[in-house]
Order: sequence, then structure tokens, then C-alpha cells
Amino acid sequence: MKKNNRSRGFTLIELLVVIAIIGLLSSVVLASLNGARTKGRDARRLADIKQMQVALELYYSEHNAYPASTSGLATSGYINSIATDPLNESAYGYALGTDEQSYCLGAKLETSDPPVSSSCTISGYTGNYFVKP
Repeated sequence: MKKNNRSRGFTLIELLVVIAIIGLLSSVVLASLNGARTKGRDARRLADIKQMQVALELYYSEHNAYPASTSGLATSGYINSIATDPLNESAYGYALGTDEQSYCLGAKLETSDPPVSSSCTISGYTGNYFVKP
């Protein structure tokens, strides 16, 4: 009787195919996560802008004018800290109107879902989402 010396393991080809399939699946998952991260950062930007709008209106209700810079909101206690962009930690754009009765607040979104306001511009700031009172 002849004894079969072949062990019951996986061949090198089978292992390489499994590794290739796992690599392909992980790259698909990572690609879909990048889209979710982008949307998450944009959602945070919009929430930060809304929070700063509320603080600006609180400031205006007490002083009958908007502050010259957003740092005035934090020093006056209307907001805990000035929010920054979640991607690069840069400040959001802010410009005070010449009459101190209006402002323009902007952010650079990674997606172009929200409408772009063309009547609100900030000198030297390249954003694609702007709000005003």
C-alpha cells in the first residue's frame, strides 16, 4: 500500500488569490470611507458657521454692531473658542461691513452641495460657502 505524503494545506496560489481578494475589498472600503470623511468635515464646517452666526447675533443684540473680528466673540464670552477648519486648522473667513451693521462669514467646503452666495465676498478669502445676517 502506497502512503500519500501530501499534507492537507493551502497551495501558494490559493493563498495569493485570497490575499488579492482581501486587498481589493479593503481598498473599496477605504475609498468609501474617504467620501464619508469629506461629508463629515463639511457638516462640521456648517455647524461651526451656524454657531458663529448665533454668537454674532448675540453680540449684535447687546452692542448694536458686529465685532471687528471673530476673536471679539471669544473674549466677550459669546462663544467658548473660535472654531477653525477641521482639515487644516485655518480660520474661517469673516469680514465686517463698512457700517458695522452687516458681516460676511465664509467657509471652504470640500463638496459643492450647498448653494454659493455671490453677493457676499471676503477680500483675500477663497471660500465657496458664505452667510450673512
